[in-house]
Parts: sequence; structure tokens; C-alpha cells
Amino acid sequence: MSETTLFTPLNLGALALDHRIVMAPLTRMRASQPGNVPTGLNAEYYGQRATKGGLLIAEATQVSQIGQGYPATPGIYSDQQVAGWKLVTDAVHAKGGKIVLQLWHVGRQSHTSLHPAEGLPVSASAIACSGQTMTAEWKQVPFETPRALDASEIPALIQSFVDATNRARAAGFDGVEVHSANGYLLEQFLCDGSNHRTDQYGGSIENRTRLTLDVTDAVIAAWSADRVGIRLSPFGIFGSMSDSNPQALFRHLIGELAKRNLAYLHLIEPRAGAAGGSDVLVEAPEVVAMFRPDYAGPIIGAGGFTPASAAVEVARAGGADAVAFGRMFISNPDLVDRIRDGVALTRYNRATFYGGAEVGYTDYKALGSVAA
Repeated sequence: MSETTLFTPLNLGALALDHRIVMAPLTRMRASQPGNVPTGLNAEYYGQRATKGGLLIAEATQVSQIGQGYPATPGIYSDQQVAGWKLVTDAVHAKGGKIVLQLWHVGRQSHTSLHPAEGLPVSASAIACSGQTMTAEWKQVPFETPRALDASEIPALIQSFVDATNRARAAGFDGVEVHSANGYLLEQFLCDGSNHRTDQYGGSIENRTRLTLDVTDAVIAAWSADRVGIRLSPFGIFGSMSDSNPQALFRHLIGELAKRNLAYLHLIEPRAGAAGGSDVLVEAPEVVAMFRPDYAGPIIGAGGFTPASAAVEVARAGGADAVAFGRMFISNPDLVDRIRDGVALTRYNRATFYGGAEVGYTDYKALGSVAA
């Protein structure tokens, strides 16, 4: 049997890929205002990074106004946003690539200024994040204490993910990814550090995983399981997350997800627990290895991989089937070609990650391109 490499074809559900290098979802905060609408600049950025038979996971995209957590992040709840995203999907498909949209609700990692009509951010319980967040005016302020969602509000929340799925399909995406990681709303329900509820969405592991599973099931029903992925961050600490027994929690959740025949499971290695906010990797369990026995379907691994370690990961028994790269895709639009050819990678500039326009976004040069 031939060895699996980063350039061995792979099927993720309905997505037939020519290689196993995936672009991770990357918040860039460059949607047009007002309206949080993608533009031609965003289409250029994604088109630069598309490859034939390659998968891009588009940046986290709020499913509703109150789901927004940072200024200038794109949404998928208006007709204008659908039209903007259609520019992006057309650009990726013109290169022969695939692209899925990550569906996002930040929950308590928000600020009232981003959704004044809706009031306070919402969460599983009225427990604030530690640290600071960003207002609509790009100012750093302490996190607010969120409002706990009432159980009667849960059906409308789930419907917002369904509506977002339908809009993503209309915008030309090849699938969607449910964002249940990085301390955002769905993970706020998962972990007992942020979920002190006493109803059917709190207490036991079965109850705390209910919302993520209900959202996933609703998104599957709106499209199909082979077009749906999900992202999890077991043992992650971003967003003040904690749980008293994370291994048991995620073992139960992943076991339940395994029954649903999803396109893929996307796991963030906790060594990269800062969720892109730092280059420092920490000592932590390897979650792909830990949960692989519980999940027979395709797994995408993410978090601190280099081209060399990614190659080892997909080749080893029990490893991930594909590897997602984030920051290196920012500064290397031709990352796939560079890895294939063993070419050195361009270093990224963290100062230009968030906000702005072309600088640090579409001005990184591919090999052989001529500087303007």
C-alpha cells in the first residue's frame, strides 16, 4: 500500500480534493461597512489562495447580527452578504478550488456596540470572559457580562444557523463548517466553566452537548451531512474556557458526531490554545491521536503545524487525514506550490492581520510574480 502524503487525493464527504493542505478559517476583519459585506478585495484574497482540488475554509462568519464579535467581520444573514460572498466563491471556483463557510456565533465574546438593537451579548450563563474585547469603534474595553439565553430562545438560535446554511448554499459555497470551538457560543454551552445552567442544556455532558448536536442536525437537514463539517477545540483555553473533564466531554461529543457521517471533523490541537493570538506553542495533549479511536470519518488537524510536521501527521497511523494551515497561508498565497516544491516560506506580519485593506492581505507575492 502506497504511503499517504500531503499530495494524495482525499474525499471529505462530497468534496473531492487533489491534496490535503487546507486553508484554515482566518478572521481578517475586512468586510465593507455598513452591512459587513464581502467585496471584490475579499474575492481577490481567496482567489489568490485557491488551487485546483484544494479546500479553503472561509473566515468565521456571523449567522446573525448578535453573533458578531469583532468589527468588520462578514455576515451571512442578508441578501447583500450573499451577493458579496458569491464574488468569493466564483473566484475560488475559477481556480478549480473548493470553499466552505464557517458558521459563527461568538456568544459572550462580543460587545453591545456591535449590535445595539439586540442589547447585551448572550451566552449559556451570565458569566463574563476575562480580559478585553473590541467595540464597533475598534476600541479595547473589558468584556461585558452576557445575558443567559432562555430555553425558549434556543429554537430561533438554531434557525439562524439553518438560515445561514441556506444562504451559504445560495452564495455558491461547497459546504459549511459549524464553529463549535475557540470559546464561542456553542463551546460556551459545552464547557462547565461557562455553562452553569440547570435546564436541558446544562449540567450533564449529555445536556451540555445538546445544542452543538441540535445545531449540527439542523444544518445537516438543511443541506446534507456530506456537505457539513464541524470545528472543535478540546482542551482549548481561548475565551476563558475551562471544563472539569474535557476528555470525557469531547469523547462523548465526538462519538455522537461520528454517527452523523459528516464531511469532516476539524480538531484544533491545544498546543495552539491562543487561537492565533500568539506564535507560542504550549505543551498539551495531542487531540487527533486522543480522539481518533472515537471517529472513523475524515479528520482535519490544525494548530502549529509546519510543512514537515504536517507530512508526518498524514503519513502516521491514526493521524489526521488533512492539515489546515493558517498564518502561513496569509503570507504565502501559493503555499501549496511552495510546500510541493520545498521552497522557503515568506514570514507573515502580525501587525496587518486585522483590519485595513490590501496591505498584509492581497499584497503578498506568489513565486514568480512581479512586484508592482
